[in-house]
Amino acid sequence: MMSITVNGEPRNCPAGLELRALLVLLGYQPDGVVVELNGRILSRSQWPGLRVVESDALEVVTIVGGGT
Repeated sequence: MMSITVNGEPRNCPAGLELRALLVLLGYQPDGVVVELNGRILSRSQWPGLRVVESDALEVVTIVGGGT
C-alpha cells in the first residue's frame, strides 16, 4: 500500500497502479475527468503507463455537461 492525496484528502491505495486504474478504483469515470498531478494538469496522452507513486497529490475534477 501507499499513501497519496486526492482532492486534498489523504488516501491509501495499492502500490504500482497506473493512473487510469487508480481513477476507476476511486470510483471515477476516467473519460469524464481532468487530472492534475503534483500541480501539473495532465493531458490524456500522458496517462498511458503513468504510475502513481507514494506521496503524489492528485486533483480530480469531474466534467459535468448540460445546460440550455
